[in-house]
Amino acid sequence: MNTLKRWHEVIEQGNPEPLDDILAEDCVFFSPVVHTPQRGKALTTLYLTGAMQVLNKDFHYVKEVVTPAHAVLEFTCDIDGITVNGVDIISFDKEGKINEFKVMVRPLKAINLLHARMREMLERLSG
Repeated sequence: MNTLKRWHEVIEQGNPEPLDDILAEDCVFFSPVVHTPQRGKALTTLYLTGAMQVLNKDFHYVKEVVTPAHAVLEFTCDIDGITVNGVDIISFDKEGKINEFKVMVRPLKAINLLHARMREMLERLSG
């Protein structure tokens, strides 16, 4: 399984369905604004699905550093005139599934905007 290739397809298509196949059951998500790790496939899926809806069509990766066990993907997008710049740090388990997903974002204006938008989106997605 080429998990990184499938991750890129998820982003390009805006379809979170394949996350079920590429995320490990014990996956841990590290948010740029929530201080506690979000543990488990369900929570990781929730956060990634929310992020795909908050980050608009302008989202794209500009750099990648990839090893068999890890990938660091730098991204950028524009939300309401604010340039969001960040990195996704992804780790893979022995089966090639994502077992850790860490997001770091800059600048502070972008973090504050994402925090507000993600809170609203997660509330909607959680029902």
